[in-house]
Amino acid sequence: MALLFYSLDDDAESWGRELRRHLPDLDYRVWPETGDLAEIDAALVWKPPPGLLRSLPNLKAILSLAAGVDAMLADPTLPDVPLCRLVDPSLTRTMSEFVLLQALKYHRGLDVYAGQQRAARWRLHLPLPPSATTVGIMGLGVLGEDAARTLRGHGFSVRGWSRTEKRLEGIACFSGEAGLDAFLAETRILVCLLPLTPETRGILDARLFARLPKGARLVNVARGAHLVERDLIEALDRGQLAHASLDVFQDEPLPPDHPFWRHPAIDVTPHAASYGLPESAAQLVAENYRRLREGRPLLHVVDRARGY
Repeated sequence: MALLFYSLDDDAESWGRELRRHLPDLDYRVWPETGDLAEIDAALVWKPPPGLLRSLPNLKAILSLAAGVDAMLADPTLPDVPLCRLVDPSLTRTMSEFVLLQALKYHRGLDVYAGQQRAARWRLHLPLPPSATTVGIMGLGVLGEDAARTLRGHGFSVRGWSRTEKRLEGIACFSGEAGLDAFLAETRILVCLLPLTPETRGILDARLFARLPKGARLVNVARGAHLVERDLIEALDRGQLAHASLDVFQDEPLPPDHPFWRHPAIDVTPHAASYGLPESAAQLVAENYRRLREGRPLLHVVDRARGY
C-alpha cells in the first residue's frame, strides 16, 4: 500500500514529513517518482492532470488537498472511488482571516482612499461602527459558517444564504431561491463562499448584482466560474457595484492581458485566500488513510451528485 502525492503548488517534502509523524510506516511517493502503480491505493492531490488517477489500477480513495473539488469532478477520467475534501483548522482560519480583511477594507473605505490617491485628492471619511455595515455570506458550509461567526465577532451585521435552511446564532439566515432577494436587499458587502455546482455556476451575474443595494462591494473567494466576468465589469462601470475583490478566476493563472488586472475598481489576489498547512492538515489526511487501510468509513466524502 502506498500514497501518491501530486501538486504543483504544495510542498511535497513538508507534507511527507508531517504525514510520517502520524504514519511512521507510510510508503509516500511524489509524482513523477511513482514506482509500481499497482501498489498505490490512495492519492493526495491538487489539480492532477486528466488521466493520472485513472492510471492507478488499485486506487481506493482520492484525498483532496483543498476544500473545493469541482476541478476533479469535471475530469471525465476521474475514477469512481471515494473522493474526500480537505477540512482543516488552518484552511478555515486563513479563509476567515481573508474575508475579515476584505470586509474591514471596505468598511474603512480603503478602496475609496486608493481612488483618491490616484487622483491626488486628500479627503477624510469618518468610519461608522461595524454594526452599520451588513456583510452577506453566500454559502454556509464549514468555511462560510466560520467566516460569518468571525465577522459577527468583530461587530459586523452578518447575514447568510445557503441552498438549504441553516440556523446560526446572531446571524440572519436565508435559504433557497425564495430567500435570495431578501438576503441580497440589505447586503452591502457580498462574500461568495459557495461550492461550485451546476446550480451555482454563473450565479454572480447581472441579475444578482441588480438586486444588491447600489454601491455594494463583492468578494469572491469561492471559484472563478461563479462569476460572469462581463457582467461584473458592466456593474462596476455603471456604479451598481462600487468595487470587487477577486481571489479566484475562470482561468488561473489570470492571463496578463485580462482586463481585471487594470480595472481601477478590482483588486486581484492569486488564489491566496486560504491554504491548509501540513502541520495541522496532515492529521486528517493520515486519519483517512488509516481508515482506508482498516476498512472503516472515510471522513468528508464528497457527494458527487451535489458536487461537495
